[in-house]
Amino acid sequence: MAMHNLVQALVFVAVSFNTLAPTVANVEGDALYALRRSVKDPKNVLKSWDPTLVDPCTWFHVTCDADNRVTRLDLGNAKLKGRLVPELGKLERLQYLELYMNNLEGSIPEEIGGLKSLVSLDLYHNNLTGSIPASLSKLSNLNFLDVSNNDLCGTIPTTGSFSKFSEESFKNNSRLEGPELMGFVRYDTGRCK
Repeated sequence: MAMHNLVQALVFVAVSFNTLAPTVANVEGDALYALRRSVKDPKNVLKSWDPTLVDPCTWFHVTCDADNRVTRLDLGNAKLKGRLVPELGKLERLQYLELYMNNLEGSIPEEIGGLKSLVSLDLYHNNLTGSIPASLSKLSNLNFLDVSNNDLCGTIPTTGSFSKFSEESFKNNSRLEGPELMGFVRYDTGRCK
C-alpha cells in the first residue's frame, strides 16, 4: 500500500509540474513562433520552427546559451516579408537581433527596448516605417545599431545608447530628422505616420 501511495504522489508531482510551471523555453518558443506567423517565408528558412518542440534552441537561425535561453536570432537576407512582433520583447537574454535585408514593414516594436542584454540590432534595408522607439535609448549594452535604408520618420534620439551611434546607423531614411541635439531639436514622433 505504501508503494502505491508513493507512485500516486510522484504522478501528482509530475502532472502538477508539467501543467503549472511553464518553461522559459516555451515562452521564448511562443515569441519566436509569433514572428513566424507574422511573416511570409518564401525561402522556407523558418521551416524548422516547430511550436510543438519543447525547446526553440533546436531551430535553425536561433542560438541559445547554456541555460537554453535564446541569445541570437540570425535571419539576415532571408527574404522574410511581414511585420516584427511585440513578442520579441520576451526574449530576455537576446543579444543579437539580425533581421537585415528582408522585406519587413510596419514599425519597430516598443518592446524591443526591454531587451536589456541586446548588443546588436541590425534592421537595415527593410521597409520599416514609423518612429524609432524611445525605449531603445535605454539599452545600455547596445553597441551596434543599423536602421539605415528603411522609411523611418521622426527625430533621431541622442540620449542613452544613441549617443554612441553615428549618422551612418540612420542613413537613407528620408523622413527621419535630427538628431535631437540637447534640447535644440525636440525628440518628436507625433508627425510620423
